[in-house]
Amino acid sequence: MESVDRGSRFLLPYLTHCSVRRMMPWALMSFMVIGSLVKELMPLAATYLSNKRNVLNVYFVKFAWAWTFSLLLPFISLTNYNVLQNILPVLVRLFSLLVGTIIWYICTSTFLLIQDFTGSCYKSSTLAVVTQEHSNQLQCLQAGGIWQSFDISGHSFLLSYCVLMILEEMAVMPSVKTFQGSRLHRVVNSLFLALACLTFIWFFMLLTTAVYFHDFWDKIFGTLVGLSAWYGTYRFWYLSPLSPGLPPQRTLYFPKPNRRL
Repeated sequence: MESVDRGSRFLLPYLTHCSVRRMMPWALMSFMVIGSLVKELMPLAATYLSNKRNVLNVYFVKFAWAWTFSLLLPFISLTNYNVLQNILPVLVRLFSLLVGTIIWYICTSTFLLIQDFTGSCYKSSTLAVVTQEHSNQLQCLQAGGIWQSFDISGHSFLLSYCVLMILEEMAVMPSVKTFQGSRLHRVVNSLFLALACLTFIWFFMLLTTAVYFHDFWDKIFGTLVGLSAWYGTYRFWYLSPLSPGLPPQRTLYFPKPNRRL
């Protein structure tokens, strides 16, 4: 557990600093644009990561929201209760995970509808022969055809949104007070380190998506949707009273000294 504590202490000032949360959206979009331009103008040689069956893609990215949700649920519960010492506001804060789940479901479902609405089914890889028999991607693929459409990148959307959401929720860590060596201390630090590792994986796989998969505008629009989902919640709605709210922060109270008249 000493390695967990050392890792947490090392990463804490970097991942919880306000400047990181402020610059990360710009970093995500910049890397996505640069990586997408590399794919279009100077395609990289095929590697293990360019194979959709690579371990990170199969066991992590395809279940990105499940991984994010399962780690944030205990993390938010424990850290927010430690700061607030009241179960009710903690339950309210957990609604942010429900909001995230709704955003994930609506966006991915909308992407699929757009994909079906804008697509056409082709009989050959040359895209020279089109068939009108199949009206959606599933029917086309089952018939052995090739479906071409505006395919907004779900990976670009979800990975960017998850990175920003995790960083926002990590902001509570400097306010968490636990006793060194206590069980709560070990659990919170383990969850923080796990979320940090997950953040690095999502960021790395976002770069992999940029340089190996999807078309340029598919990825740009996907990333923009992810950034918009983060901005609409953590930078707009969560600032209002009728919302799950932002992660709590401890405020230090210094009583004013008595002045002699």
